[in-house]
Amino acid sequence: MTTTSRLLTLLSLLQTRRDWPGSLLASRLGISDRTVRRDVDRLREMGYRIEATMGPDGGYRLDSGAELPPLLFDDDQALAVAIALRTAPSLGAGIGEAAIRALATMRQVMPSRLRHRLDTLEVTTVARPGEVASTEISLDVLVTLAQTIRDRVTLRFDYAEGPPKRVEPHHLVVSDGRWYLVAWDLDRDDWRIYRVDRLRPRIPHGAPFTPRTVPGGDVDAFVSARFKGADANAWPCRGTVLLHLPARDVMPFAGDGTVTAVDEQSCTLDAGSWSWGALAASFGRFEAEMEVVGPPELAEAFETQAERFARAGRLSGGG
Repeated sequence: MTTTSRLLTLLSLLQTRRDWPGSLLASRLGISDRTVRRDVDRLREMGYRIEATMGPDGGYRLDSGAELPPLLFDDDQALAVAIALRTAPSLGAGIGEAAIRALATMRQVMPSRLRHRLDTLEVTTVARPGEVASTEISLDVLVTLAQTIRDRVTLRFDYAEGPPKRVEPHHLVVSDGRWYLVAWDLDRDDWRIYRVDRLRPRIPHGAPFTPRTVPGGDVDAFVSARFKGADANAWPCRGTVLLHLPARDVMPFAGDGTVTAVDEQSCTLDAGSWSWGALAASFGRFEAEMEVVGPPELAEAFETQAERFARAGRLSGGG
């Protein structure tokens, strides 16, 4: 047994009970009492608070504030993990209760200086207007998908109402509270993105595979592009209008558009969408006078939309 593995085993033993006689630790590890003392000193140097216990046998106790798993965190890392656990329920991954219990465990063994910093931080997750609510999914499904991605084995699953799928799983991603699986579909011979809450893995898994490269090499850009209905992470239609509204009134509702102030009462908004008609309609939500800066396709889309809206008004009896 190497020194490193022995130290991890010793730390694991110290976490399983309150007090350990030194002789019993030596027996379990197959080492001398002197080596136990040296290993305890090494763990203390690594930041673990191990107290010596009094008595006929003498022994050791892993004190409160050091009972984290055999991983070493600095203060910022420990707080980062705790904050992540606080916000985990908003991911809708069926881990809300487990995250709360894990956070309670971490807080219990944290040094007082970290507990104070964590307790002063209140985190509340609030969905923005129009944002999709988190969808509850099975933690077991998430773990299964993660394992097939790690092991690089073909995944078979039932999906929604369609036929069973056979894919090479590549990445799990989260967007707007929903989990997605990015995979190469073996039957369609193409990349696909599947909602995790709609799939049910089949056991056993399939054969191993050699991972492919996601188009563009960037999973974030690839998924963002697919959500926009394009192959590149950019809207297929993009245009600019001059809005007769202050920039401060437009910015909260601009989405991924770019707002530029012209003066105190007007600004330009550059934005994109999947079609010129949809882009023109999106500008209409501001209910303000506007002028098309460009391109000509956007101006034509405004004319088409105006005729369509006027016709809808006439058909509804508006005149």
